[in-house]
Amino acid sequence: MNLVKQKLGSGRHTVGTWMQIPNPIIAEILAANGFDWIALDLEHGSYSLNQLPDIFRAISLHNSLPMVRVAQNHPKDIKQALDAGARGVIVPMIESKQAVVDFVKWSSYPPDGTRGVGYSQSNLYGNFFSTYINEINTDLVRVIQIENINALREIDEIFSVPGIDAAMIGPYDLSGSMNLTGQFDHPEFLEVVRKFLEAAAKSKLPLGTHLISPDPEKLDMEIQSGKKFIAYSTDAVMLNEKSKLNLKGISL
Repeated sequence: MNLVKQKLGSGRHTVGTWMQIPNPIIAEILAANGFDWIALDLEHGSYSLNQLPDIFRAISLHNSLPMVRVAQNHPKDIKQALDAGARGVIVPMIESKQAVVDFVKWSSYPPDGTRGVGYSQSNLYGNFFSTYINEINTDLVRVIQIENINALREIDEIFSVPGIDAAMIGPYDLSGSMNLTGQFDHPEFLEVVRKFLEAAAKSKLPLGTHLISPDPEKLDMEIQSGKKFIAYSTDAVMLNEKSKLNLKGISL
């Protein structure tokens, strides 16, 4: 069982980050700096399928878990990411129980699901076929993203579906669905987050969020608030923030 799944299953928090820049060197640097997992953002990043295996290998070199956020909850997207070697999948825009049931089905081999069986990069084109297909159904980390206020209507049912390791709030899309885009301190937004936390606790499902700014103090606040699956910034945001020059008072 992978470490991320162990942590979530035992009630501990886990911290990873998003990758949007398709480069294995960036992946290795991030992995070497202690992130539990690194998720390639196939929803908003600019990746091609042939790039995924090299980046997954770079992540795995330093015992970080290679994950993806697929562009949509669709069997083709999920199957292609898994066949390329992902060991965890995050699906965006979950608003119903049926969407979660479909995700579990599409990400699982028979008899648990309908994922197509075949040789691929994930099993080194047959070299590790038996080992892979016998372990991946239970070893895969499955995460759902809650990103729309509409999910609140069915949240108890959404969080009750077996086979999900964590749920994750998408703060920008969630706030946008409330016409409060980016207003993360707004009382209405905070109240909705509280309701999601309450529902997750009732279902004993770890809940997380995306912390956009790479701020260690805010990360600690999210952990103390009970968040368990936290995406700490993105590669591009960290590069942007750390590469801004403050030349005031410097003689050039």
